[in-house]
Amino acid sequence: MGAIEDVYEDLDTEVSFEEFEAAVNDKVEQMGGLADDETAAMLIAHELTDQGGEVSGIADIEPGMDEVKFLAKVVSIGELRTFERDGEDEDGRVVNVEVADSTGRVRISFWDEMAADVVDTLEVGEVLRLAGRPKDGFNGVEVSVDKAEPAPGEDVDVQVLDTYRVEDLSLGLSDVNLKGKVLDTSEIRTFDRDDGSEGRVANLTVGDETGRVRVTLWDEQADRADELATGVTVEVVDGYVRERDGSLELHVGSRGAVEELDEEVQYVPDTADIEDLEIGQTVDIAGGVIETDPKRTFDRDDGSQGQVRNIRVKDDTGEIRVALWGEKADTDVDLADHVVLTDVEIKDGWQEDLEASAGWRSTVSVTRDSIGGDDESDSASAEQGLDAFGGDGASNATSADAAAAAGEGESASGSGAAAAVATKADETSDAADADGETVEFTGTVVQAGNPVVLDNGTKTRSVQTDAKLRLGEEVTVRGTLREGTIDAADVF
Repeated sequence: MGAIEDVYEDLDTEVSFEEFEAAVNDKVEQMGGLADDETAAMLIAHELTDQGGEVSGIADIEPGMDEVKFLAKVVSIGELRTFERDGEDEDGRVVNVEVADSTGRVRISFWDEMAADVVDTLEVGEVLRLAGRPKDGFNGVEVSVDKAEPAPGEDVDVQVLDTYRVEDLSLGLSDVNLKGKVLDTSEIRTFDRDDGSEGRVANLTVGDETGRVRVTLWDEQADRADELATGVTVEVVDGYVRERDGSLELHVGSRGAVEELDEEVQYVPDTADIEDLEIGQTVDIAGGVIETDPKRTFDRDDGSQGQVRNIRVKDDTGEIRVALWGEKADTDVDLADHVVLTDVEIKDGWQEDLEASAGWRSTVSVTRDSIGGDDESDSASAEQGLDAFGGDGASNATSADAAAAAGEGESASGSGAAAAVATKADETSDAADADGETVEFTGTVVQAGNPVVLDNGTKTRSVQTDAKLRLGEEVTVRGTLREGTIDAADVF
């Protein structure tokens, strides 16, 4: 008795053997060598009986399931690899293929004879009906294929892209190329693997016009976190998408790379007004820095040491204290910088005031380096940068240009950048305040110490003075303007 008869004997069906055999022969011909008589007979038997194991989409596939059946489109085909099997003379062969449907992507593996047939016959864009066993793979769930057949009459809605945007990412994607602006970088961390080797990992956050994503860099790729500066444009090459704490992340391993590009990618965060913040929210905020505190270290309950630094950020609607935790406390943030903080948690702070907490998932982007360019291209870049971060790009760029024309362009970093956070209503007076002139400024003390920082509701000024001023006190200062800071001769 042959293989087809054996399968038919175990089948409870009203279909005659002649009809069954004809269907099997058609299946063998249709699959073009991907299945022998026995495999084709089992596929026909599955079609005639219970369809148990069928999942509604790739997103429903989980490690540990019994054999699953699903329909998917081929999006990439790997190389045929050979390997030695323990105790066997013949080498094994495997081909990894990425398939997708409207719910996600998954890597499937073809072994031995099926692997050789895949290399010769399978094409990107082809739709397959698959059956296999899910398992935990190196890059997430994978399916070891038991059976595969072409399904030319089926339609699977999947768009295969050469370059992705953040909004295009979905769980299970691989071979992802994505361009974006570096918003934040992390330190390189080491860990011990189960095999005793040491691993290395670091993170970037990149954004484009559709959103932002955390990029996890493994082992040799981790060095890129030290080599890349915030604000540069990069392309992530051959990344793969995974999920962590409910959010998608783009991972880069030995196959991938992060390459710096000489082009501009705009990132536009959707920032919330400070006056509308509520406890429990996780939001993005942006504004000018009106107060900075020194970094503090503390001991955790487990004996390790942590660090935190507080700054105060002000937008057109209000102000809020922001706690920068861990390596975020090392971010180079100065008075009058314009900052964008993403994924900060709003908590109940000191004296019943709200506080924003910037932890490991948050990003802190300082835009002072985009302000005060000397040439036309730099000026355009500054305007785009400020627009992208939700500020009044036109007024800020004009203020920066005025400061540069007055000899303050080189001091836009630090206290001299106060000109760049002025509002449009103050542009005329800022342009008139040339370095070395005597100026007068009235405002409320929002930072005491050295320097004092005054805020009049529309702009801030740094003031050098020996006067003992209290937070919240309203004063007028008169003195010489030097590099954006008033050297006060009189305080009244």
